[in-house]
Amino acid sequence: MILVVNAGSSSIKVEVFDRALTSVITGAVSEIGGGARLKLGEAHHQVAAPDHGAALTHLLDGLADRDMPLSRLEAAAHRIVHGGADLTEPARLTPDTLAKIAACNTLAPLHNPHNLSGIEALGRLAPDLPQYGSFDTAFHATNPDIAVTYAIPQAERDKGIRRYGFHGLSYAGLVEALRPDPPRRLLALHLGNGASLCAILEGRSIATSMGYSPLDGLVMGSRAGSIDGMAVLRMAADHGMDRAAHLLNHDSGLRALGGTSDMAQLLAADTDQARFAVDHFCYWAARQAGSAIVAMGGLDAIAFTGGIGENAPTIRDRIVAHLSCFGPVPVHVVPADEERQIARDALMLIQQEAA
Repeated sequence: MILVVNAGSSSIKVEVFDRALTSVITGAVSEIGGGARLKLGEAHHQVAAPDHGAALTHLLDGLADRDMPLSRLEAAAHRIVHGGADLTEPARLTPDTLAKIAACNTLAPLHNPHNLSGIEALGRLAPDLPQYGSFDTAFHATNPDIAVTYAIPQAERDKGIRRYGFHGLSYAGLVEALRPDPPRRLLALHLGNGASLCAILEGRSIATSMGYSPLDGLVMGSRAGSIDGMAVLRMAADHGMDRAAHLLNHDSGLRALGGTSDMAQLLAADTDQARFAVDHFCYWAARQAGSAIVAMGGLDAIAFTGGIGENAPTIRDRIVAHLSCFGPVPVHVVPADEERQIARDALMLIQQEAA
């Protein structure tokens, strides 16, 4: 059995898979640090979880109560948001690998430190359990230099300022779901509260909309998406760096245009403001999709995933209508399953180590 762990700032989600990659049980602790709630299977109740270690203890105890003790677990596998330029494929979490992940903390300060907290907490609770990591940036490591390089001075590029791309685990899982014969030139859109698109040529990412951070690219639930750097500097001058960052990441996107980040509410609302927010979201998704199609040299199929991509046919239809100038192509809807992809990565490494 493989335990998949996804540690966030105030929550930990887990899912157990068998070697056939069948999900056995899911669980989560939310609101770590105050008013924490444990959900395991269909049961849920409040627990005392002041930190990630306590939250994991509750989850492991709950798994043991459901005939899933540590002794049945073969490995743990973690989602890690940022692997930087060095960690470009799944890896065993050794001290050296953990140091490289920590070195990326400045690139993903809202994500990587919490990912590391989950790894460290599980290491204390189960020191003999092998741990593996899958990186959200790794799928885009196949992007050519021309696609990831910003036209800024070399000294700035040497600091690691470049396009990385995210949602890689979602895109990797999407490609797996379309095997054995995925479309050669596939435009993939992960549309949720975070949104991005990816040009996938022969199963490999060659361009993506997110950049140095997950802020860039498409309009999102509360993130601005692409915005002129001078506009960002103006906001920083007016409000200070921290406030400007909060505005761009938490108070922008659909929330700024339509009053809510919930696409379902916007689609249900009969107001000019809501309609404009929806139109803006679809227009910019399609407009940026055009650049991805150019990167691939054409288009053979479109695939949607993520909460909006899977559950909002109106949004899919509007985006596809914008892209009709490229000709009719098949449209796929693929349920996002990053956890299964993480388990798949870990199982691959386990088998390699055993060979």
